[in-house]
Amino acid sequence: MANIFNVGSRSFAGSVDGRRLLPFAAGTLLVLAGLFCLWQTWQIFDEGNAIERVHAAQKQAADALAADIASERGHVEAAVHSLDPASIVADPAQAATELRHLLPQALAVDVYSGGLDEVLHANYRVFGYGKAAQLMAAQTADGKPLAQTVPDAKGTRVLALVVPVGPAAHPQAWTWVALPFTTLQERFASIPTAGGRLELRQGDDRGDLRLLASGNSAAEREANGAPVEGSTFSVLAALPSAFIVLPRVWPLAALLGLLCLAAGIYLIWMRNRLGTRRVRIDTTEPVLSDLLEAEQAAEAPVAPARIAAPKPAQPAPVTVDPAIFRAYDVRGVVGKSLTKEVARLLGQAIGTVMHEKGLPEIVVGRDGRLSGPELASALCDGLREAGIDVIELGAVPTPVVYYAAYRFNTGCGVAVTGSHNPPDYNGFKIVVGGETLSEGAIQDLYQRIVGNQLERGGRGNLRHVDVIPDYIDRITSDVQAERRLKVVIDSGNGIAGAVAPQVLEGIGCEVIPLYCDVDGTFPNHHPDPSDPHNLEDLIFAVKQTGADLGIAFDGDGDRLGVVTKDGEIIFPDRTLMLFARDVLSRQPGATVIYDVKCTGHLKGVILDAGGSPMMWRSGHSLIKAKMRDTGAELAGEMSGHFFFKERWYGFDDGIYAGARLMEILAGDLEERTPEELFATCPKGVSTPELKVELAEGENYRFIEAFRQKASMGDATLTTIDGVRADWSDGWGLVRASNTTPTLVLRFDADNEAALARIKKTFRSQLLAVDPSLKLPF
Repeated sequence: MANIFNVGSRSFAGSVDGRRLLPFAAGTLLVLAGLFCLWQTWQIFDEGNAIERVHAAQKQAADALAADIASERGHVEAAVHSLDPASIVADPAQAATELRHLLPQALAVDVYSGGLDEVLHANYRVFGYGKAAQLMAAQTADGKPLAQTVPDAKGTRVLALVVPVGPAAHPQAWTWVALPFTTLQERFASIPTAGGRLELRQGDDRGDLRLLASGNSAAEREANGAPVEGSTFSVLAALPSAFIVLPRVWPLAALLGLLCLAAGIYLIWMRNRLGTRRVRIDTTEPVLSDLLEAEQAAEAPVAPARIAAPKPAQPAPVTVDPAIFRAYDVRGVVGKSLTKEVARLLGQAIGTVMHEKGLPEIVVGRDGRLSGPELASALCDGLREAGIDVIELGAVPTPVVYYAAYRFNTGCGVAVTGSHNPPDYNGFKIVVGGETLSEGAIQDLYQRIVGNQLERGGRGNLRHVDVIPDYIDRITSDVQAERRLKVVIDSGNGIAGAVAPQVLEGIGCEVIPLYCDVDGTFPNHHPDPSDPHNLEDLIFAVKQTGADLGIAFDGDGDRLGVVTKDGEIIFPDRTLMLFARDVLSRQPGATVIYDVKCTGHLKGVILDAGGSPMMWRSGHSLIKAKMRDTGAELAGEMSGHFFFKERWYGFDDGIYAGARLMEILAGDLEERTPEELFATCPKGVSTPELKVELAEGENYRFIEAFRQKASMGDATLTTIDGVRADWSDGWGLVRASNTTPTLVLRFDADNEAALARIKKTFRSQLLAVDPSLKLPF
């Protein structure tokens, strides 16, 4: 009976212990909540002061930079005014030399006439667009011309000042001086940011360029900056974001904190009183049976306790299809191999690469496909999760994304586009640090995703910018058609339809739009101008309207197709001939790159025009990389990609290429028709691109086997991309497509007999490797 009583006593004591724990736990939580509320009180109370401190730092930076610029301007003005204006006007070169002696800190000094005629007629590619714009703006400046920064020949930023010679109202000449920008950099870096972030920017109301940044990268940027007097600069403040979850009323937060503290302390005190009483209850003397049980328990061997080893953190399950990571971009079927989760992970991977390279900002745009908004939004979420600031452009052609990367000086951009693929496809063309990612860099993104090596926890900013008006202005201010030509534009319901008609109208053409309303289902025909079937409606429209020319774009606007009023399809390699002659007339000796699918006549045309021809691998990423390596001024592919570095930025842009083509056709001094001009470009008998579909990955294995086994007699073989065989009267090519699992073939010859012979040779060699191939020729 006693034993039973004592067992009950122990059970009763154990239940009381459990009840003792509850008030202690509740009291502890209330104390912590009270401390948190008091901390929130301080955050709320100090929030206004923190903002004031950042704004004070912003003003200090703007004033300090303005003072430095004014000081530099004073030195330059003193040097200019020390010389006789008449002598400066009489001998500008000698005046520039004397000013260089008077201004030892100057990196460059130039003197120009009062009318700036030499600037108006300069080659801006060499002269510098920024420098030219600054000088031209000085003529209409209200007060002293504004200081700004421009890149020098090496790409290093300098501080540029313009000082008039003679009366300010009617200057006799203009002095342009480049000074080291490092002085302003050091001054800017020396300003304490007070827990926020300061950014030095240069620009106008349509967009600006971030030059410098200092401080907390997670701070939230304000929309407007403080102007730096006497310059085009502004200092923008980003405010520290305090973690505040309570209502922003500090007396209320303080009251909540004190109440929680009081309640918590009371519960803990009550728990201690309850514990004292329970000590008296549990003093019952143990009986013999209890002692025996305790002794037996002490003698029994105790099994070692098993402590579960903590499981290592496992990466989140990844179901990303490696096949979507292709040679030039990432591309797959929406809802199957390409989902919004894949897009988010890709954004994180891109953001991780940017983080490692110290690149803080990126532009993102999308084409007109129905899946574009969801995928672009998920991509931006991933980028921001990696701590990257995103400039969202909305629905724009891919070239506009590339342009915005230059315009906003991000060096990084992603175009969400399926290009010329069917409507259920979409993908991503990626630029990081000025380099279009391809091959190994694309595979690196995949490895980062499957290895879960991704930046997390970032709070990148997001802002929406309409850059299309600026893109149109940039083209139409440089390219002009000297006579009015009528042109039909077929955008195939792709995103180029929203921009291309405005560009060509802006340069002086009469535009007839065809399928220019953007529709991601592509109801009229597939947006791929490399397929002759997709040009049938354009040919008909040109004939019906009496237009001078017809041009077509692919789904995202980076490729160009051309047809004449006679219904002839002008293959891109012949269009490239016109472009090469035009560019080389101003850039003699320049390198012109073309891919392995282009006609053999192209090399001779480039040599005759005084250029340096170079054949290279197909693929827009690979061509752009080769242009950077060689300094080429122009490049083109048989697929319709054209890359202008002369007067442009070196990326592939079908819309800009269309404008340049109209400029060439309208500017012909003999006023020849487009048909007559294209007739000057040699052509043979050729096939369009022919395709043989294979299983995924089989196209690469076939090309490797063909390269080993093929025998082409006395032909010259080129194997940089597939196998190209050149004879004296023609050539043939077979290569693996890097965007779809297909073989791509093309044949070109001086006459039908030679073409038939070359096709027969390739046919026999292809079937020798795989007799089951279904060849389209």
